[in-house]
Formats: sequence, structure tokens, C-alpha cells
Amino acid sequence: MAGQPAGEHPLLRIDLSRPVPPYEQLRTQIAGLVAAGRLPPGGRLPSVRQLAGDLGLAPGTVARAYTELEAAGVISTRQRGGTFVATTPATDGGRQRALAAAADSFVGRARELGMSDDAAETAVREAIARLAAT
Repeated sequence: MAGQPAGEHPLLRIDLSRPVPPYEQLRTQIAGLVAAGRLPPGGRLPSVRQLAGDLGLAPGTVARAYTELEAAGVISTRQRGGTFVATTPATDGGRQRALAAAADSFVGRARELGMSDDAAETAVREAIARLAAT
């Protein structure tokens, strides 16, 4: 993400037509990229102002996502030094909170699509099986 031209963040997409708040979409996407290793430990994230401008969001929206990610131990912010992917794994409590938030977002999206809770659960089990095979 860092070092990309302004306005280009191919890994992040915010859909303002979704009922999921933009800060939650951003938080979930960044946490997922970190968990998948697509944002490596120690990697620098864009500043709040830069990312807000690039994604067309209010700075407070990005700041809220960053604050929640920091509380979960996913990122760390250095006073006047920038925001980075945490180099040490999040605590079990932080990881559990991040997982719960991701699950909330998934269930919310499944319901937006008109899917039943059983269908959402089946989709998760199938995803686990697919990913276990890779």
C-alpha cells in the first residue's frame, strides 16, 4: 500500500452503497490482509490523511479503523513516525476481537445478500475446507 500513487489502493475497496459502515469495511479488509500475509509485519501503512484522500473517505473514518486495529494489536502507531503492521502477533484477546469483528461483518454481508444463517455457516465450512486443501 505504501509507495503507491495517490488514489491507487488495489487491495482496498470501500462500497458506500453497503449498509456496513466504511470504517468497518476498511478495518475488516486491513485485518484480513494482515492475517493473509499480504501486508507483512513492519510494513508501513498510509497516513490517515493520505488513505482518506485516496479512498474518498473522511479522515475520522480512517482514524477510527486504525484505532480499532491498534486496539486489536494488528497495527501500531508511532508518535510522528507513522502506522505499521504490528511486528509481534496480536494477543489472544486481540485476535479473538478481530476474529469476532470479521465474523460480524461476514454475517452482516450474508444477510444483505438475503442468505439464511444456515447458508452462511455452510459457506464458512466450505471455505475452511477449501483453504485447508491449499
